[in-house]
Amino acid sequence: MQALRGLAWLLVLQSVGEMIARGLHLPLPGPVIGMVLLVVALRWEPVREPVALAANFLLSHLSLLFVPVGVGVMTHLSLVSQYGVRMLVVIVVSTLAGLGVTVLSMQLLRETSKPVNQSEKKDGHA
Repeated sequence: MQALRGLAWLLVLQSVGEMIARGLHLPLPGPVIGMVLLVVALRWEPVREPVALAANFLLSHLSLLFVPVGVGVMTHLSLVSQYGVRMLVVIVVSTLAGLGVTVLSMQLLRETSKPVNQSEKKDGHA
């Protein structure tokens, strides 16, 4: 029952995000806004516990979520054979670009949040 409540929270937050995106004509997709709302809502205990149970349930059955993708690939096999190499290149390049941006962002955040060492402060090297 709690997992269903968590799934309901996920759907409600995604729907609210969709309404905000469409209502305010934002360039962000509704599910992205819903995820931001979810991050905020997870600070609240009545949301956190059911969503954790729903997430564990979905993760335990994650392999089932790939079935529609596999059926789609099989249905459009001619397109995959025609554009497969291009799609593979795009997937690899975009994945590497995403990883690179993530690494650079983490390094930047790490450098800006380093605590100042007291001995460096005394020497004037801060």
